[in-house]
Amino acid sequence: MTDGSALNQALKLHSESIILDAHCDTLTAMPDQGRSLAGPSERGQLDLPRLQAGGVNIQFFAAFIDPRFKFTAAHRALEIIDLFYRETEENKNFMLPVKSVLDMEQALSSGKIAAFLAIEGGEALEGSLGILRLMHKLGVRSITLTWNGRNELGDGVGEEQTGGGLTQFGQSAVLEMNGLGMLVDVSHLSEKGFWDVINISRQPVIASHSNCQALCGHPRNLTDRQIKALSNQGGVMGITFVPDFLGDRRNGVTDVINHIEHALAIGGPDCVGIGSDFDGTEELPPGLGDCSRLPLITSALLERGHSEEVIKKVLGGNFIRVIKQVIK
Repeated sequence: MTDGSALNQALKLHSESIILDAHCDTLTAMPDQGRSLAGPSERGQLDLPRLQAGGVNIQFFAAFIDPRFKFTAAHRALEIIDLFYRETEENKNFMLPVKSVLDMEQALSSGKIAAFLAIEGGEALEGSLGILRLMHKLGVRSITLTWNGRNELGDGVGEEQTGGGLTQFGQSAVLEMNGLGMLVDVSHLSEKGFWDVINISRQPVIASHSNCQALCGHPRNLTDRQIKALSNQGGVMGITFVPDFLGDRRNGVTDVINHIEHALAIGGPDCVGIGSDFDGTEELPPGLGDCSRLPLITSALLERGHSEEVIKKVLGGNFIRVIKQVIK
């Protein structure tokens, strides 16, 4: 197959796939950078023109609760949620905020980007199931339970030495999220907390942006045992592009594909997706500088000999399956 025909095959497959990115930090990056989703902008890594160029159909937008807001976490979350709805309203011809599978399907059928709202850092709940329920009413459909530190739900990976997992409130929150139809996200969670979630959740859980510890020993990455458990429970991990979690920073797309392939080998074809972390890192692998470059992932997976069926699952199909099961 010539280079030209291989590229055409990759672009065709990419356009036929539903592309889902399970994590970006654009909402918290935009105000500091003086930009909006409308773009185009030379700053940042994600906006509407670049999402369209990258063929992205579904994007999860995280409201990240920076540790400096730990004492006003719910207030901070509401500010970012307000920004999400202002941005989606101003760009309603191109994207729609979605709260359900029906909303998602309507956005896709109209050719618009389906925008899911997530919270990164359960301190936004301030220890209250009532606030959790209100966040759900405001459209939040996924919560990364912790960032790296400790909050009312449990310990993050930065507290590993304590051996701490979920608190009693954290356990209650997971079960409440199951009942509400919200995705429980274990990225950033301590390993003990991970196992607590696996043992108590009645629904599949996700690791929206985590890589493979066997290839890069960073504590943010999942062990093979964790990957297998996530897969056995029907969950999905989103391979992230953050160089610190990839290991070798020199190989660009190849590093990302190596993590995808390892997760496929350990967890099987149904447990792997994409969770870029665009706008959550200043450095990205060579060639993957913004979301317009996502077709390179499709091309590289084809070059490695993966079937179109498996590639479509990685590009979005696996996360969509979990969304349809959990969010309804």
